[in-house]
Formats: sequence, structure tokens, C-alpha cells
Amino acid sequence: MNLDLSQFNIPKILNKPSKIMVGMSGGVDSAVAALILKAQGHEVIAGFMKNWNEVDVNGHCNAEADYEDVIKVCEALDISYYAFDFSKQYFDSVFMNFIKDYKNGDTPNPDVFCNIEIKFNHFFKTALRLGVDYVATGHYCSKSYNGDKWFLKKGKDSKKDQSYFLSGINGDVLEKVLFPLGDLEKMTVRDIAQKFNLSNAKKKDSTGVCFIGERNFRKFLNEYIDSTKGEFQSLSGEVVGTHEGACFYTLGQRKGLGLGGPGNPWYVVKKNHLKNIVYVERQKDHPELFKTKVIAKELNWINFQPGKSFKCKAKIRYRQSDQECSVDYKDGNLEVTFKQPQRAVCKKQVIAFYEDDICLGSALIE
Repeated sequence: MNLDLSQFNIPKILNKPSKIMVGMSGGVDSAVAALILKAQGHEVIAGFMKNWNEVDVNGHCNAEADYEDVIKVCEALDISYYAFDFSKQYFDSVFMNFIKDYKNGDTPNPDVFCNIEIKFNHFFKTALRLGVDYVATGHYCSKSYNGDKWFLKKGKDSKKDQSYFLSGINGDVLEKVLFPLGDLEKMTVRDIAQKFNLSNAKKKDSTGVCFIGERNFRKFLNEYIDSTKGEFQSLSGEVVGTHEGACFYTLGQRKGLGLGGPGNPWYVVKKNHLKNIVYVERQKDHPELFKTKVIAKELNWINFQPGKSFKCKAKIRYRQSDQECSVDYKDGNLEVTFKQPQRAVCKKQVIAFYEDDICLGSALIE
């Protein structure tokens, strides 16, 4: 295949030919990342990570289908490929922690911890042991070097930037990690895939929690969590309905409550997990949903040395715009004060910190 990418004006990833393993998921992003590196003269190897063993409601194994897509792309690009089974590591270090937090009524983000524990730990180390010079992924983010350290940067496509999901990784890996899509828009990636007739060029982007697949989220969690029905109450104490278990609801939630009746929709505004009460009000922007100050712990700085107090920007969820804040160290934790109140702040959400387009790191809201 003639991989002429001149029409796309893609920056040169490296100055000399290297041996690179690309983490390929079966999706179009990682496929195009591999294509770009191959077109720029590097020896490219694909590495597929199997992180989940179960089949979906239709009896299909999503991992097997994704691996088939990886093989098709690799054969078209004439690159070799490996498959690595990290399902035990994922179950032990990502999924079980997710279930524990969910049981406690928190709102964890397993995709962040998949990057921390699997992609940029187990997979990264395995790839280097196989003798590659670099590991590449299809994430929409980038990196920069200040002459001493590497820093994580946002991707050019602000709608697809994934630095939030990588905000918990160890900054030491950045020296050996490449992000070929960092300077590209998603539309360009699709155009490249279609120009070279990649078999997954029109494959839909994956959304939601990866291991659940096409199935009911609450039904899936019921297989791992013993829940007890409880009361939906207004903040005044009026019982307005029955819920399936407080752990299944998150602040700000509107859909899936099963509460009808005349008037505006109901929204979850507060939870009492110990009493199994979910408080709801008919107001999307109810004052109870907004917080100006949060406490965060389990800090991870990506080659950033913070002072005891500093100003920056932060966000508490993917796709949120950066929010101005001030940060103070208090008893080993962070006290983050936002300039504008933040809606639906939940315990165990990841809060990522930024200075311009540099991701400084992250912490967990406590």
C-alpha cells in the first residue's frame, strides 16, 4: 500500500526511524496512529489489549470482534501484531476498585484507571520488554519537552481532547510514549482512514464504560452489587417514589429515575448512602447541586512541582470547559476553590488540573 500522507500536512513524529508498538483497540483512531507511523518510515508493531473476558447480552465477545478488526488493519498495513491478555490485572486493579467505590455511592471513572494501571503500566512495560523504542496510542493529546522534563498537553481537537483521561499517569512514561493524533482533528483521522480504505474507517467510536458493552448498566452492576430499594425524597422530606438502591444514582441525574407526574422533571440533588435515601427536586439548577470548594486527595502530578498555593484551571468531568480555581495544600490534601460554582460534584470523580494547554495532573474528589 502506498501511504502518501502529503495532502494531510501531518507533522513528523520522530527524527529517526524507530521500532514502535502501537496500542490498537480495533477502533479507527489507533488504526490511523499506526498508519501514520508506518507512512513516516518506522517499524510498527500492533499490540492488542484484552481487558475483559465476558460476553454481552447477545453472546458476543466484544474483545474478539475488536481483535478481528485489529488483524484486518494490520494485514492491510503489512505490520505484525501481538495480543496481550490483561483481563486479570484489569479485574483486580480497575474493576474491583470501581465496584467498591460504586457500592459506597461514589462516582468513579474506570477509564482513567485503565490508563493508569493497564495501558501506561502493564502494556507499556510489556512493550518495552519486547525491545521497542517507543509505545504509541491513538489518544487525542500531545506532549512537550522543556529541555528537562516531558509534559502532557491537550490535543488540537478541543472536542476530542483526552488529556483528562490520562491525567493520572506517571509522567516518567512520556519520554517513551508517542501520540500521533495529537495535532489532528477527528475529521482528518476519518478522512485518512477512508482514503486508505481501512476496514474500520466508519466504525463508531466507543462510548461509556468499556467493559459493559451493549447492555443495561444497572442490570450489569446488579450482578456484582447487592442493592436494597429505598425512598426518593424531596429535601423537605416528602416521599415521592421508590428507587432501586442509592448507589445506582448520581448527582444531577434526570433520566432513569422512574418518577413521573405533572410538573418539571426530577433531578437527583443529594444522596444519603448510609440511610439509602436519594433526594430529588424539580429543578435542574437547584442550589444544592452547586459547590464552590472541594477537597481532593490521591494526588498525581505529571512532572509538575506545585507550591503550597497556586492558581490554575481544572475540570471535574470530560468535555467540561476549563474552570478557574485556586489550589491550597491542607493536611496533605488539596483544597480547590472555584471562581464559579460547579454543578454535580461527586466523590471519587477525577479532577484534572491545567495551565494553558498543559495538563498538570489530577486528584480524586473526596
